[in-house]
Amino acid sequence: MSSTDIVFDKIHFRHDPKWSGRLGPAEGGGLLLCVACVIEMMESEDIASARKSFALYGISGVLKCSPGALRELFRQDNTVSLRFTASLLGMLHTAEDQATLEKVDQVLVQLLLELQSELSYRFVLDEIHKQLSDQLGVKGFLPTFNFLGNLVKAVPNVALSLVTQYGPLLEHLCSALLYPDEALKASVLYVWLKLFGTAGGSAAQSLPVAIRDRVCVLLLQTLAKASSPQLIKNSVGLLWLLVQLPEAVSVLMNGNTDQTVCRENQNIHTDDEQTLGQNQEQQSPDQYPLPLMLKKLLMSGDEMLQVISARCIASVLVHSQCSAPFIKADIPAFLFDRLASSHSEVLLWSAYSCLVLLTEDPLFFSQCHSVYGIESLVRSLNEALQLTNLEVPKQGLLLLTEILERQPPSERLFPSGSGFEAVSEAVLGGVSSSCLLVATQAANAASALFRLNHQSRPVQYGKIEGLIEAITNRFSELPLPSPAHRRSSRSLKKSDPNSQASRSEGFLLQSLVCFQAACRLAVECSSEPVLKENTFTAPSKHSHAQDSLESLCQCLLRCCDSVWIPTVIRVCEHAPNAQILQHFYSILFSQFTLLPSFMPVFANKLASSGFYRLPLEHKGLLCAGNRHPYLNISCCGFLQKLSMCLLFQSDPGSCQHDVEEVENLLLYNLPSLCCRLSDWPSLLCEAPGLQLCEYKGPRATQYCLVIMLHLALEQGDRLLPDPTVFSSVMWLLHSVQAHGSSALPRSVLRSALYLLAVTQDKSPNLDRASLNCISKTLSSCQSFPSLYMHHPALLHFIWRYPELEVKYGALVLELWLTKQAQHRDAEQTTAVVFPDCVQETGEKPADERQDQQPDTETVELLTLIEKWPSVMLTLLNMVCTREAILAGRALAVLEVVLRGQRDYEADLCAHLRPALLQALQRLSVDNMGHGLGQGHTAQAVNSLPLVLKLLCATQASDPPSSSSYSKMDGVHFKLLYHVSNIAGRLKPTDTGSLLPALSYLYCCLSLSPAHCTDRAVSVLLSNSGLMDQLQTVSSSSSSSSTPSLSPSACPPSALLCCSHLLLSSLITLQRVHSAQVQKSISWSLDTAVQRLLFQKRNTDNLLLVSYLRLLQALLDADLASAVVRLTTGPGLVGPRPLGVEDGALYPLGSRGAQCLSTALSGLLLQKHELLLRASVNCLSSLLGFLQRKSPTAEKYVACQPWSRFLVYCLLNSGESSRLHPATLSLITILLQHGSTSVLWEPDLLQVMEAVERRGREVLGEEAAQALRLLLSQIQSIVLQPPLTEEQKQSARAAMESPCLQTPSESCSPSPPGNVLRVGDVSICLSDFTVKAGSCSGTPTLL
Repeated sequence: MSSTDIVFDKIHFRHDPKWSGRLGPAEGGGLLLCVACVIEMMESEDIASARKSFALYGISGVLKCSPGALRELFRQDNTVSLRFTASLLGMLHTAEDQATLEKVDQVLVQLLLELQSELSYRFVLDEIHKQLSDQLGVKGFLPTFNFLGNLVKAVPNVALSLVTQYGPLLEHLCSALLYPDEALKASVLYVWLKLFGTAGGSAAQSLPVAIRDRVCVLLLQTLAKASSPQLIKNSVGLLWLLVQLPEAVSVLMNGNTDQTVCRENQNIHTDDEQTLGQNQEQQSPDQYPLPLMLKKLLMSGDEMLQVISARCIASVLVHSQCSAPFIKADIPAFLFDRLASSHSEVLLWSAYSCLVLLTEDPLFFSQCHSVYGIESLVRSLNEALQLTNLEVPKQGLLLLTEILERQPPSERLFPSGSGFEAVSEAVLGGVSSSCLLVATQAANAASALFRLNHQSRPVQYGKIEGLIEAITNRFSELPLPSPAHRRSSRSLKKSDPNSQASRSEGFLLQSLVCFQAACRLAVECSSEPVLKENTFTAPSKHSHAQDSLESLCQCLLRCCDSVWIPTVIRVCEHAPNAQILQHFYSILFSQFTLLPSFMPVFANKLASSGFYRLPLEHKGLLCAGNRHPYLNISCCGFLQKLSMCLLFQSDPGSCQHDVEEVENLLLYNLPSLCCRLSDWPSLLCEAPGLQLCEYKGPRATQYCLVIMLHLALEQGDRLLPDPTVFSSVMWLLHSVQAHGSSALPRSVLRSALYLLAVTQDKSPNLDRASLNCISKTLSSCQSFPSLYMHHPALLHFIWRYPELEVKYGALVLELWLTKQAQHRDAEQTTAVVFPDCVQETGEKPADERQDQQPDTETVELLTLIEKWPSVMLTLLNMVCTREAILAGRALAVLEVVLRGQRDYEADLCAHLRPALLQALQRLSVDNMGHGLGQGHTAQAVNSLPLVLKLLCATQASDPPSSSSYSKMDGVHFKLLYHVSNIAGRLKPTDTGSLLPALSYLYCCLSLSPAHCTDRAVSVLLSNSGLMDQLQTVSSSSSSSSTPSLSPSACPPSALLCCSHLLLSSLITLQRVHSAQVQKSISWSLDTAVQRLLFQKRNTDNLLLVSYLRLLQALLDADLASAVVRLTTGPGLVGPRPLGVEDGALYPLGSRGAQCLSTALSGLLLQKHELLLRASVNCLSSLLGFLQRKSPTAEKYVACQPWSRFLVYCLLNSGESSRLHPATLSLITILLQHGSTSVLWEPDLLQVMEAVERRGREVLGEEAAQALRLLLSQIQSIVLQPPLTEEQKQSARAAMESPCLQTPSESCSPSPPGNVLRVGDVSICLSDFTVKAGSCSGTPTLL
């Protein structure tokens, strides 16, 4: 035999050349192979083992390098290939060298794969079976079994043939397991391992049942005594395959109970070893129970065996559901120990999976395995969350979930807070995992953790809150698809549950389950005082508000409001998910129980955001046809809670019976209301039919619909179009009456009235029959106020129809005003709760309050009055006849109406005056003989000041163009007469009535034209009671400076102001008409001047104005009026006998004139509009009085140095002050009386320059007139120093300005109105027009 060819030279010559060939790669020439030589070499015992081995190596190389070449040689004669195969099989028994045996094994497998012949496979199996049958033992069959296993592994078809056609051979394989040699057993198990594991286990399915069962029993016996690693490995491997077969699992768990399995095959020879094996096979299987074997493997130090053991246990539990033996064998405890000590991903996952199956048996918990292992589980979870394989923590969280869900309530897992904190931290880590599947399982574990029986003492509310917030924060990371993407990929997501969108939806669903569990826990804790107060909390932690039940409830509400609601709505907007919505509405339902005090605001927010429509649409879409009953229950529960909360806010005064009635209507009818909103009109118009009971049937459903339409519409959610609602409600009312009943339940009637009122504007007007129906229906309710709702639509609906206005118009107005006050009180309460709002707003002065815009509720009344003016008469009747509070509110509305009457076409005052006259006449009659202020009823007493105030309001609102004051007769004169009589009869302390009475009389005199005031002034001067009243007020004021007089005895400044203004008008008009004075009053001039000079800082500005106005009137009358007798003192006129100048100026005197001029100079510098005008006018009257009585005193006052300082201050107080009519008039007055205090430069020059800078075209009418008079005065006198020609030309150019020549065209129009209301005092602006001009204007604040 050469070194390169596989031939045996000694015998090769006698072989046919056809069995020789040069095989191998063509480029290398190959090697010469003679099959016949190889066969003879293998069969000969004289050939050395090394030569045989060399030949086998060569053949192996040929089979590898030249596929098909050897097959072509054997194709010449199949018997040769079989002989060649048999020779190799024989070497498996004869070869002693291990390397040679392995090469024989390899070449055999390669040869059979090369031949790909079923005949060859059968020949091999037959030969092996023949060898086993011919031998008394199996001692030398180790190589044969190894080869058989390798063959089965390499050629799967051999496994199928073996199990179906070679039963005796399989019996020999079973018997071989009884041989004590562990290496042999390992090789046999290797064969069985390949048989059961080849071709996807299909061969094992064809294995005879008896043989399979025998293998199971023998495997248990073998594994029980196995000690070598290879035998243990093969045994465990086969066991893993067997436990995946349900039938095998049953045998493995039950042991050898069938004696036929243990019968020895009759074809197997009997020897000592087999007898021993049969004795072992007959032993009781209780000595080798499978759980104990697996437990032993679990306790081994080999991690692979531990993993396989855990997997075997899991497979047995899956197929047999026989967990009790494993639990009794303490398998769970050992699995938990492995969790605590292992870091292997595979072992952790396997142990988790096995324990998950064990938890299905209650015995697992009754033997306290969960309590024993919870700590190990939590510790392993924390480590598993750090692993890269996220399936491990997912499985661990599943185990934790199963334990938490199945743990009996009587056996607590977390008796202390530390245990609960540890598990909550582990769950929190799972929620924060980057894998959504892990986070979903963690949320599932959290929902189980939130059960009441798992809460420690004290309850760890902070940890629960942390878990909820962590789950909530994950929502922002969810890749929720857009609506367009959701529609385009809807079918794809259904077919791909592992898509990212599906996982996100799964996380959302599980999170909702968790959130619902947290809400349920909060409700349960709130019902137990010990848990609610956390009695066992350590004293050092009692102050931690964040670890309280209230904090948890607020967290749930906050998360629900800000995150959960928007997320769920976005997910279910286009593709509603019944499961998600079921839990979602259950969560919303729970919120109404957790924080009742927050629910009114929360309910309003929900309803105004469309959450009344949403559940109704979901019910109609998903629950029709009895689908998704749990979703229907959740929707109904939420709708009922929401409705009752909204109803209580809408009707807080409802009685318990009404509340129960509505609650029952919703309870019995909501579940069956699973139709679309478009079907509601047909339900509302459905014939009533048979009523099953009071709360069931078509009529009850209609009542339920009306209530829900009302509550939704009240929050701005129109479930149906307004015309549809209006017609449906009217049909319902007609239907109820047609069936012989007009008495609807009060809540239903209230809702129906609201719906009719709100939807009326977009619906046709009601006919007479419908109005009669409504009137009859409303009359059926004993208390109309119980039907009232504070909504402007109800006001307009009642007043829209005279038939309803007659019955309910006044009542609905009273209720509106009453509810309006309650609304303001609520705003004030809010201001107390939130004081910052009050600090920002502050209290405004009276003269600023009148310019404020009316509130929205008053605006609604103004709109109502604009449509139906008869509302005013009803309000006036309230002023006169209702209690003081309600009358005051009605009066306030009428005042606002009159102040803004230019927005109305009708003359409102003309409507009010006759009614006011009747009211005054009635009051006079009612109080005759008792004195005003002491009437029979408190109602009359309280009405008088309100009626008088309304009279003053009519004066303030009467436009200047009105002809109402063209003549003092008719209603005006009668009003004047009655008011003067009333004023004369009032008690001096009744300032509430006396003040508006005097104010009204003053305005009557000042507003009436001069030729119409003769009768008025005569009536007033002849009224001795009125004059006595004025005397009393004036006397009280004069004596108020006395220290001994208490402040309470002094009249209010407003009353004294009105008294002064009325006296000033009486003095002026008495001079004009020479009216007869029956009774004059005494007034202290000394006191008045002293107050102006020394007490002006402590005196109200308006009172100072009235003093100046009265002094002006007296000075114009030369201090000699029949109306007022002036008294003076030494402070004004000096000691007697009087000097010539004091006598001429008596009762003012020269010193009084100086004091008054000094006081006026000081008042001119006060930045108050009326005070400035009154001071200028009074100074003008003073200088006129001095001019007439004492020119020397006039010159002295006009030229005193103080005047120069006064002019300088006014001209340098800004542009507006420089061109103010009062400033211009003051300069004119000083020039008229020869004052040297006014100079061209800088005084007059400043005025000229200011006019040029500003542009004279923008000057007001009054300022332009004052400027014209000033320029005329400049041209008519000689200034010192005299004016230059340029200065004279400048003055003449200004006089010829178009602005001054045509003031009516170029001047800015004056603001409207001729009465200024300052608090309760009415000021006629015509009395305060500066004397230098004739164009009246409305004052403006500097």
